[in-house]
Amino acid sequence: MNLSDNKTNIKNLCRELADNTIIDPALYQKYHVKRGLRKSDGTGVVAGITNICNVHGYLLNEGELEAIPGQLIYRGYNINDLVNNVEEENRYGFEETVYLLLFGRLPDAEELKDFNTVLALSRDLPSGFVEDMILKAPSKNIMNKLSRSVLALYSYDEDCEVKSIENEMKTAVSLIAKLPVIMTAAYQVKRRVFDNQSMIMHPIRYEENTAQTILSLLRPDREYSEDEAQLLDRLLMLQAEHGGGNNSTFTCRVLTSSGTDPYSAYSGAICSLKGPRHGGANIQVINMLDNFKANIKNWEDEGEVADYMRRTIRKETNDKSGLIYGMGHAVYTISDPRAVILKKKAFELAKGREIEAEFRLLQTIENLTPEIFKEVKGSDKTMCANVDMYSGLVYRMLGIPDDLFTPLFAVARMAGWSAHRMEEVLTGNRIIRPAYKAIAKSREYVKLADRCND
Repeated sequence: MNLSDNKTNIKNLCRELADNTIIDPALYQKYHVKRGLRKSDGTGVVAGITNICNVHGYLLNEGELEAIPGQLIYRGYNINDLVNNVEEENRYGFEETVYLLLFGRLPDAEELKDFNTVLALSRDLPSGFVEDMILKAPSKNIMNKLSRSVLALYSYDEDCEVKSIENEMKTAVSLIAKLPVIMTAAYQVKRRVFDNQSMIMHPIRYEENTAQTILSLLRPDREYSEDEAQLLDRLLMLQAEHGGGNNSTFTCRVLTSSGTDPYSAYSGAICSLKGPRHGGANIQVINMLDNFKANIKNWEDEGEVADYMRRTIRKETNDKSGLIYGMGHAVYTISDPRAVILKKKAFELAKGREIEAEFRLLQTIENLTPEIFKEVKGSDKTMCANVDMYSGLVYRMLGIPDDLFTPLFAVARMAGWSAHRMEEVLTGNRIIRPAYKAIAKSREYVKLADRCND
């Protein structure tokens, strides 16, 4: 058998796989199956209870959903209040947010200072880790490297199977501190191996917080402004947590419910976030924006933008998916509070710079999408921009490479995953195991000599 024959065999096997695997979508309705654990109105099936975060986008008014401006609540605190107070005091807020998510309350000044010190002293990777786990096994995809590296850290932890909340907390804080360092190291190695560019590895500066560390390790000259570091800090705050039902957090809780170790649970969450339907959506927005920029002559002409959007929704342009990336959300309807905050901050810093025109183009797309979807698709669905609409362009404004858009999401979300894992450890006490309706019919076994498959 040669290679060509093998490819033909694989194609034939895949055809058989499809013939015997694809399920008629009508059966989901027939058996009242909530596809994606979602009800027919788009709301999620209640699968658990959490004290960590509330993602609120609608009210149930006499049995009907009523859209409201989106709310994101961390441990009882509105995200707007958390961000606004940090802004007023001209300081950083991500570490305070991590503390809040993990411990359930806001720290005082001394507690926050001590926690910052703990994070800083936890950033160092084990001796030989960069050489053995990153340099010797580079990856084109940084999310893949993050997941593998987190899983590999299990081997460096003598207490990796210790089932105590103290060990869980130690592991969580260690990973929250180390993930930015792993991410930047993996990116530098990727640059050298796959992009044929220089690799620059800086030592850790223990006086720097998370946002400062990321910019410092990424930039050749280690220079950054306070405005830049604080903008990244705000984005980390906004992406730190988003309820127990989002795909990666639910993945973390499902794995945790099986009794597996923390490294396996967090690695699985990273794998989930890698998907373009979840954390990978921000790069889809950037790719769409680049396509629009290349094919629309006058970005300020709403008519020209609208015409190109119609063609995009009809699957004639961009990636021919028919989607306007960055628009719509599973919970938020009128507005995504993260997008509102990020958009305001981004426009302030982009004003007067060349990138301002790109932000205005995104704003035009945001404004026109509901109207054009209604025109082309006949859809009256309330639709708002989500955080992915502006996060990618904010990263570009900060000089952060596209390869790191989704990994930065993981760096931030590690805080939320940790809080949910510990909540599951402390209160779950039951493996998560939903039911699937089996529809295969019984068949009689046919002996090998008697089989004849056409």
